[in-house]
Amino acid sequence: MSAKIYRPAKTAMQSGQAKTHRWILEFDQERARTIDPIMGYTSSGDMRQQVRLTFETRELAVAYAERNGIEYRVVEPHDPTRKKVAYPDNFRLNRTQPWTH
Repeated sequence: MSAKIYRPAKTAMQSGQAKTHRWILEFDQERARTIDPIMGYTSSGDMRQQVRLTFETRELAVAYAERNGIEYRVVEPHDPTRKKVAYPDNFRLNRTQPWTH
């Protein structure tokens, strides 16, 4: 039984940082999914795949995995380094690039 510990990124429809500060422990798939021949639904007999545990910090998630003997891997979050720009900066006189609009 193995698991992945990660901090989720914000969705494309989200402008704020809600639900991105908690760490999640998610179990890996152990059995292959099967397709039902009559209805065409995809199903799996692996119930752990539906479990998502949330933790306040990465250390708490790692401690939980070690305490319960769960093999785990930690995926570090990618924090974008974007420069914050204000609207009036478009009209500064000392711009490095000309404003083309």
